[in-house]
This record gives sequence, structure tokens and C-alpha cells, in this order.
Amino acid sequence: MKIALVGYGKMGHMIEQCALSDGHEVVVTIDTMADDAKVKVAAGDGAAVARAVKSSGAEGIIEFTHPSAVIENIKALLPLGLPLVVGTTGWNDKHEEIAKYANEVGGTIMTAGNFSIGVNMFYKIVEEAAKIMSDYSEYDVATWEAHHNQKADSPSGTALEIARRVMLGNKNKTEMVFDAFHERPKANQLHVSSTRCGNIPGTHKVFFDGTADTIELTHTARSREGFAVGAVKSLAKLDSALKSGKLAKGNLYGWDDLF
Repeated sequence: MKIALVGYGKMGHMIEQCALSDGHEVVVTIDTMADDAKVKVAAGDGAAVARAVKSSGAEGIIEFTHPSAVIENIKALLPLGLPLVVGTTGWNDKHEEIAKYANEVGGTIMTAGNFSIGVNMFYKIVEEAAKIMSDYSEYDVATWEAHHNQKADSPSGTALEIARRVMLGNKNKTEMVFDAFHERPKANQLHVSSTRCGNIPGTHKVFFDGTADTIELTHTARSREGFAVGAVKSLAKLDSALKSGKLAKGNLYGWDDLF
């Protein structure tokens, strides 16, 4: 498959390596800052991004840029009609808007809070554990995540999805709280806390805390490779599903729609 990479930072380079290892061809790399990108564009110039992708002959696109650029990129790329996988997080509040736009222009997009296979298994474990523990009122639950100090969004998309899975399993938790508490938390509130420090690839914890003990579920990423592998496999699966008719064009899809 001929792939266009929009965003050629650390993740973009790793995605390129994974794509080549899987037998794909990276026909263009696009970035606003990376000197080794094949095409360098001005920040916010979505039209230039789209032109570069179109002229490259790409058959699919992977976007890993920045929360401040992702919506502009998506809106510029969807009308091209190519399968688009977006790894940039920090735009959950725009999902409904982008789903509507995809339908209007007939473009297809897939996104996930995290493309690591391990993390997506962790989601299922967390949801099931939260369901089990919700029967025991003496246990409260909270989540915490840590990432490197270059990550622009907090809490991360992965942290938000983990919190959502906790709330799916534990119906007593109906509200996420991200800020510091200045009073006792209410029983329905789920505290989602974050740390940004150094070079941490990504650590996520869920705590079930009772009077006698604490149960911790943890996922720790050793590198960004798992995210890159998942993004490449997602694009291949999205392309295959569209060609076979399993999925329809003009929609926003998530991880569970493909895997």
C-alpha cells in the first residue's frame, strides 16, 4: 500500500519504519518543522498538506501531528476520499462534528485514543474489572496516567478512554473530574489525574482502593513502537474493509469497528 505520512516527528519516523517492515511504501512525508520530511508546509496550511498527499499518489494516509493542527488536517484530507487514520489525540470534543463532515464529503476516517494492541486489551480488562468491583461498595476507583513532557494534551486520549471504560463497568461513576479537588469528592465522581515528566512513553493505572487493600491495574509502554505498529495495521485493515464492503465510506470509525 502507498502511504502518506502527515507528521514526521518521532512517531512519524517510527511509523515509516513499521510500514516499510510490513511491505508498504511511504510515498510522501509531510511536516511543518522536520528538515528531513519530503514536503515541508507552513503551520495551519491544510490545503498544502492535501495537495502534497494528492500529488504523491498515496492510497492511504496516517496523520500524527499536534492537537492544534489535527482538525485543519482532517478537514483538508477527508475530501480526497482516501482512507485516513488519525493518531493525534486531544480532539474528542470534535468527533461528532468530524463524523458529520466525513458523511458530507464522503471521506472515511478511523481514530483511536491509542493504537497499541496491548492498550486496547487493557481497555477490556479495565471495563470487566470495574464491573466486578462495582458490587463491592467498600472499594473506590480512580485513574492516573503519566507521559513525556512533550505531550501536548492532558489527560491523554488513552486516559479518557480508560476512564470511559471504568464508567461503563461501574454505573455508580457518572462524572469525570480532571482538576484538583477543593472539597471531598462525591461518590459519583471519577478522578482522572495526569503527570507530564521527562521521557515517559506512557503509563496508565487504575486503582480499586478499599479499607483492607488496594488493587492496581497497570499498562506501561516501553516505547512508541506499539503505537506505530497499530497505526499501520489499522490503515491496512481500514482499506481492506472499505474495499470488501464491510465498512461504508463517509464515516468516522474507532478501534472496535476494525478489530
